[in-house]
Amino acid sequence: MEQIALHYLWWIVALVLIAIEVVMPGYFMLWIGIAAGLTGVVVLVLPGMSMLAQALVFAVLAFLSCAVYWYALRPRLMRDEPGDALLNRRGEQKVGQRYVLAEAIVHGRGKAQVGDGLWLVSGPDLPVGSMVEVVGVNGTTLLVRAVE
Repeated sequence: MEQIALHYLWWIVALVLIAIEVVMPGYFMLWIGIAAGLTGVVVLVLPGMSMLAQALVFAVLAFLSCAVYWYALRPRLMRDEPGDALLNRRGEQKVGQRYVLAEAIVHGRGKAQVGDGLWLVSGPDLPVGSMVEVVGVNGTTLLVRAVE
C-alpha cells in the first residue's frame, strides 16, 4: 500500500509544479513537473524502487526534459515568424502594397485609401483615383510612386 501512495505523491508533485508554471510562466517548472509525472509512471510500473532510486530517476528525467526543451523546442519557439519583425510597425507592413488615391497628391502630399481608413502619402503629384505603390515609410506617412 505504501508504494501506491508513492506514485500518487509524484503525480501530486507534478501537478503542483505545473500549477506553479501556470502562475509564473517561464517554461522551466513545466518540464520539471513533466519529469515528476514520468517518475510517478516509473514508480507505478516498478513499485519496488527505493526512495534513492526514485530521486535519481526524477533527477535524470528532470535534466532530460529540460534539455529537450532547451535544445529541441526552444529554438522552434524562439524562431521569428516572417511577419513578426514588422508586427508593431504598421506602415512598414504596407511597403510593396498598392492603393488608390482618395485625395490627390498636391505639392507632394495626399491621402490613399488603405482598408477602411485614409493614410497620408507623399510622392509625385497625382490625381484622385491614381494607383500608387508604397516604396517606403516616413513616420506615419507612406512614401509612394505612381503605378502604370
